[in-house]
Amino acid sequence: MPAKEFTVLILGDIIGRSGVRAVVSSVAGLVKRYGADFVLVNGENAADGFGITPQIATQLFAAGVQVITTGNHIWQQREIFDYLDQEERILRPANYPGGNPGHGFCVVESRGVRVAVLNLQGRRRMYTIDCPFRKAKDLLRKTEANVILVDVHAEATDEKEALALYLDGQVNAIVGTHTHIQTADDRILPRGTGFITDLGACGPADSVIGFDPTISVERARSQLPLRNEVSDNLAVMHGVVVTIDRDTWKTSRFERFAEESLV
Repeated sequence: MPAKEFTVLILGDIIGRSGVRAVVSSVAGLVKRYGADFVLVNGENAADGFGITPQIATQLFAAGVQVITTGNHIWQQREIFDYLDQEERILRPANYPGGNPGHGFCVVESRGVRVAVLNLQGRRRMYTIDCPFRKAKDLLRKTEANVILVDVHAEATDEKEALALYLDGQVNAIVGTHTHIQTADDRILPRGTGFITDLGACGPADSVIGFDPTISVERARSQLPLRNEVSDNLAVMHGVVVTIDRDTWKTSRFERFAEESLV
C-alpha cells in the first residue's frame, strides 16, 4: 500500500569540515529517524566557510543528499564553475544574470514523486542581482512537479517573509538560509506553505555563526578586516522536516529541529 505522506528533510548551511563531517555521517540516521523521502541541504559554506568544491558535493551526494542549494559564496571556489554546468543537482541562485555558470532550478524524482527545488538570493544588503520575486514567478509558471521547495538565501528577514507570503500557496516550503542562526518562527502560512525565516546551520557549536570566536570578537572590537576562519569542533545540525499529504500534495506539518553531531 503506498505511503500517505511524503517527507522532506532540509538542512541549513553546511559550514566547514565539521559541518561536512556531521552531515555525511548523520544523513542516513536522520532519514531513518524522520522517515524522510527526500534530502535537501545548503552547501555554500562547506569549503572552509566559503563556497563548495566538486569533491565535497560528491561526498554529500554519496551520503544520501539529493539536491544541494547555495548562495552568494558559491563563486569563491573557481573549480566549482564547470561542475555547476555538469551536475543539475547542485544549484546556485536562479536570479543571477544570464550567462553565469550553472542553474538555479531543478526537478528530480524521488520514490516516484517529482520534486522541484528553486534557489533564490535576496538583494537587501547583498549583491543587487535580478529580482527574486519575478524570477520565482517566471520559473514556477513552467514547473510541473508534485512537490516544490524554495531556498531563499538572504540577509533581511523582512525580504524573506515578503517573498514567502508572495509565493504562499504555490509551493510546499520556503526556507531561509544565510544568517546561520535558526529562527523560532517555523509555521504553515495561511495558504498552506511551510516557512521559516532561517534554517540555521550545520556547523561548529562553539563559534560565531560557524567561525572562530576569538577572531570574530577581535574583528568586532577592533574593526580591522581580519579574515574569518571556521572553527573545527563538534557540530550542531539545524533544519526542518516537511510533511506533505500525498492525496492533496499540501503541506500538513512543518517543524524545525536541532541535532548534535557525535563526530
